[in-house]
Amino acid sequence: MMTIEQCYQALGGSFTEVSMRLPSVRLVEKFIGKFLDDGSFDELCRQMASGSRQEAFRAAHTLKGVCANLGFGRLLSSSSRLTELLRPESDSIPTEAAALMEEVREDYRVTVAAIRTYLEKP
Repeated sequence: MMTIEQCYQALGGSFTEVSMRLPSVRLVEKFIGKFLDDGSFDELCRQMASGSRQEAFRAAHTLKGVCANLGFGRLLSSSSRLTELLRPESDSIPTEAAALMEEVREDYRVTVAAIRTYLEKP
């Protein structure tokens, strides 16, 4: 069985820091559960595939913000770097964004797996 502290370790975050913003484990569980239904990652994938830099930036920025609020350090790091890469005005997505998007995709997979493992406790 995974504890909330172990879950946050897997997420590259600190439960202690998150508990200062969300004062109960039940509240943290509620919001990390809601993350599983958050559409910003799917929107980011769609916009990256369509080549829309401005919309991909918005989705990456939203994902970054959610991760910052919930203390998902690992995904926060990669989504922040992608956000900054997409920030400059341009008609296209920079070529370096593809590799960084793969890192975001992997960090998202790890994040979702850790949350599901934690929430599926007996």
